[in-house]
Amino acid sequence: MNDSDVIVVGGGVIGLTTAVTLAERGGGRRRVRVWARDAPADTVSAVAGALWWPYRIEPEDLVGAWSLASLRVYERLAARPGETGVRFVPGVHADMALSGLGPWAGQVAGLRELGPGAPELPPGCGSGLAARLPLIDMPVHLEWLRGRLAAAGGQVQTRELASLDEAAAAAGTVVNCTGLGARRLVPDERIRPVRGQLTVVENPGIDEWFTAVDTAAGATYFFPQPGGLVLGGTAEEDDWRTSPDPATAEAIVARCARIRPEIAHARVLAHRVGLRPVRSGGVRLEAVRRPDGGLLVHNYGHGGAGVTVAWGCAEAAAELASAALP
Repeated sequence: MNDSDVIVVGGGVIGLTTAVTLAERGGGRRRVRVWARDAPADTVSAVAGALWWPYRIEPEDLVGAWSLASLRVYERLAARPGETGVRFVPGVHADMALSGLGPWAGQVAGLRELGPGAPELPPGCGSGLAARLPLIDMPVHLEWLRGRLAAAGGQVQTRELASLDEAAAAAGTVVNCTGLGARRLVPDERIRPVRGQLTVVENPGIDEWFTAVDTAAGATYFFPQPGGLVLGGTAEEDDWRTSPDPATAEAIVARCARIRPEIAHARVLAHRVGLRPVRSGGVRLEAVRRPDGGLLVHNYGHGGAGVTVAWGCAEAAAELASAALP
């Protein structure tokens, strides 16, 4: 084991972003490897609708800073959307007010309130927020992160662990970015799945995103992505099902069609299900000294906002890891 080696366990957006940050900070002085169980397309990150917005994530006093740090990175990456998968797209959060948000909202350029009668609002909606926000094509973005990691000298290796001790035996510093897998590997029973189901349809010409607040039936949102219009969604707690439910898919399309009627006739391209790694008490981002003297850094439990906080949490994790790294 080399004390300057780092193994990041987990190959989703949190793990890859953290690995990139560590490798680039190291300037070639350390070997950074990602041990990933799944291919990029099989991670929950790949399923995400991927609109930047602090959603289903705690603790509130830290989320704002993490989110804004990530927003600044996405502002730069949006200059190369075909390469990075990051675009800034206009849209509306219906039935939402600035007074219900944290101080971070004051640093989001162009975020503004909409009152009754605003042309951006759909019929029957009396208020909302309008903004241009990062909307990320996750399959493209995950591959770009892998390429950036390789350019910094890092590697992604396919490996499934029975225990984090396997990584600890191979590197002086281990960063745990396993998401829902932390329930078994840490183990941490405070982390649980919140099931999200999406439907992808052929885009009938919609170029703005839309979200509405959660209801008993679920959230209503649509995101124009290069591969189609992504419709959502659900937030089913403690639900481990990964197969799409046909009745749920029909309900999602119907809710979205009430906002944009042309969606009702759009051809269905795909159904997706992802299990958000929500943790009671919020994200776990802390360093623990191992009995062998090595360091274990935890960075998991980002719920439905992994994309939103990825770069901010990566910087925080890298700071924690620096205590044991050259």
